[in-house]
Amino acid sequence: MAHAVRFSETGGPDVLTWEEVTVGGPGPGEVRIRHVAVGLNFADTYFRTGLYPVRLPDGIGVEASGVVEAVGEGVTHVAEGDRVTYTGSPLGAYSTERVMPASHLIKLPDEISCETAAAMTMRGLTASYLLRRIHPLKAGDTVLLHAAAGGVGLIVSQWARLLGVNVIGTVSSEEKAEVARAHGCEHIVYYRRENVAERVRELTDGAGVPVVFDSVGKDTFAGSLASLRRRGLLVCFGTASGPVPPIDAMQLALSGSLFVTRPALADYIADPAERDALAGELFGHVAAGRIKIEINQRYSLEDAAQAHRDLEAGRTTGSSVFLV
Repeated sequence: MAHAVRFSETGGPDVLTWEEVTVGGPGPGEVRIRHVAVGLNFADTYFRTGLYPVRLPDGIGVEASGVVEAVGEGVTHVAEGDRVTYTGSPLGAYSTERVMPASHLIKLPDEISCETAAAMTMRGLTASYLLRRIHPLKAGDTVLLHAAAGGVGLIVSQWARLLGVNVIGTVSSEEKAEVARAHGCEHIVYYRRENVAERVRELTDGAGVPVVFDSVGKDTFAGSLASLRRRGLLVCFGTASGPVPPIDAMQLALSGSLFVTRPALADYIADPAERDALAGELFGHVAAGRIKIEINQRYSLEDAAQAHRDLEAGRTTGSSVFLV
C-alpha cells in the first residue's frame, strides 16, 4: 500500500498526518512515479500554514525524484524505467508513489543520483534563474545574499564564484558562517548582531550592491533596500520571516531609483525549453563537481512534522531530503 503525508487543516507541523493512499494508473498525459527521495523546502511550510492557500484536504510537497513506473496515453518525453525529477504543483510529493502530470518531469543524467536530485531541483533551478535570468551580472560584481548557509544560498554562492561574482552572505551563527565561506562567500555578515546595510556599505566603499537576493522577507526587507546602490535591484524570492511590507514607490525613488521584484520559479520554468536549458546548465555543473550539493539532514516521510519543526527553527543547513 502506498503512503502519503497529508493535511486537512492549516496550522503548525502537527497538522501533517501519515496516511495510506490508493494510487491508480496514469491517465492521458500522466505518469505513475515511484519516489526514491523527496525534497524538503521552506515553501512547504507556506502551504501548511495557509500563507499559500489550497483546497483541503490535500497532500504536501512540490519536489521529488524517482522512477517512472507507468505512462499514460500521449506521454512521449519519458518512458517506463526512466529516472526523473520534478518541482512544482500539484502538491503531493511527500508520498511513496503518485500519479501526476508528465509535463513536470525532467530526465536525470546518469551522473546525478535521485537523492541529489531531490535535494537540488527546486533550489538549483531557483539559483539558476536568479543568477542567469534576473539581472545581467558580470565578473567583479558584488551581491548581497541572505540565508547564505541555506539550500539555495549554498548553490548561489558556488555558482556566483564560477561567474566571478563576489557574495556578501548573511548568517545567524559562526557554524553557518563556516559553511557559507566554504561554499564561496567572500564576506560574512551576522545579521543578528550587525547592521546589515552598514556592513554592506563598509564592504563596498559606501556604494552598496547592485543586487540583493532576499529569501527572508519581512525581517530583512528594509535592510535589503538600504544595502542597494543607486538603481539597484532587490529580488524578494522568499518570505521565511513573513511577507514583505507594502512598497512605497516614492520611497524607492528617494532611495536611488531602486527596483523591487518578487519572482516565482514557476514563471521561469513554465516554458519546457527554458526549463530544460536552466536544468541542463545546473546538471552540468553538478555532474562535473563544480557545484556540490550538501545534504545535511535526512528524514523519513513519517517524520515530516519534525522536519518542519527543524526547518522553521533554523536548525538546518544546506539541503534536506526525505528518503523513501
